[in-house]
Amino acid sequence: MTEKEKMLTGELYSPTDPELVQARHRVRILCHKFNHLSEANLEERQSILYQIIENAGDNLYIEPPFHCDYGSNIKAGKNVFMNFNCCILDVAEVIIGDNCMFAPHVQIYTATHPLEFKARNSGKELAKPIRIGNNVWIGGNAVICPGVVLGNNIVVAAGAVVTKSFPDDVVIAGNPAKIIKTIDNS
Repeated sequence: MTEKEKMLTGELYSPTDPELVQARHRVRILCHKFNHLSEANLEERQSILYQIIENAGDNLYIEPPFHCDYGSNIKAGKNVFMNFNCCILDVAEVIIGDNCMFAPHVQIYTATHPLEFKARNSGKELAKPIRIGNNVWIGGNAVICPGVVLGNNIVVAAGAVVTKSFPDDVVIAGNPAKIIKTIDNS
């Protein structure tokens, strides 16, 4: 198995693998270009954005700056908006549904490390995929941790640290996040 295959299947992998280093470098260059283009170059900025996140639906809009590890592991639905300073560590797959909104400083982390110090000190890493349903609004400074699945129509309050999965139609808040309200979307 290649290091990339190990990474994508959630096994320990070496992030120093040349193929992975090259892929991250490619996206860092694209993110730098994207983040430094002015509003006057909106068409070029959008073109670069779709090079970063190739698996995106129509009407993806991200306010710079934006950062991610690979871009290729992000799958965004249609009508996705991310405000300033969002960061997605897409070492594993990140699936974002349709009509999602991210406030400033939203952080989505698939990357993690072994708990045992000897394994952690080896330099190897692992990742767990994240899935975000349709019509999800994630508030400013919220953190979505590895392995989380968010259902449809969820509101994540500002500053929430989401360490576990949640069903449809709820408001979640806190650290760690918990359900504070059910939403009647009937």
